[in-house]
Amino acid sequence: MRTSASSRSSRFGLRGRLAIGAVALAIGGIAVAGCGSSSNSNNAGNSGTNPYGGAAPTSTGNAGGGTQTLTVKKSSGGVSYLVDSSGKTVYMFQADSNGKSNCNGACAAAWPPLTGTGKLGSGVSGIVTTFTRSDGSKQIVLNGHPLYQYTLDTAPGQTNGEGVNAFGGLWYVLGPTGNTVTSVGG
Repeated sequence: MRTSASSRSSRFGLRGRLAIGAVALAIGGIAVAGCGSSSNSNNAGNSGTNPYGGAAPTSTGNAGGGTQTLTVKKSSGGVSYLVDSSGKTVYMFQADSNGKSNCNGACAAAWPPLTGTGKLGSGVSGIVTTFTRSDGSKQIVLNGHPLYQYTLDTAPGQTNGEGVNAFGGLWYVLGPTGNTVTSVGG
């Protein structure tokens, strides 16, 4: 039996139509989140928009450079992780390789590279180096991991990027020895 559009509309009601709309939005969000490359490409073809909403930042990371002192912060769950000079959490990107970044364009807008010169604070160990990004900035590297911040960390110590799968890889907070922290807890 065929149903007309008006009988289908009344059959689903307002709640049903809203639920269908919510599912459609969720599916669209999943599709957008999965748009990162799964290869080790540099995402250079990404547009300059922020995939997490809003306009992309006009610069990547701490473009002013300067010295970034890496220090240890403890979560309320007792897990130690690294923060930069301003207290913002430091991340590594699983898709990076050979101490070089595979995060450019829209990726770098969402995950700004930590740039400047790196310095180890109390309780942090490892080797700090830099490399020159395509825009001429110097990105800080700890024990072979290029370092980043996350635009959705809006206050010092937030770890909203922990375990996020975006732009072809997972993002992790770094521990005091440059180890990946897979759960900050608390």
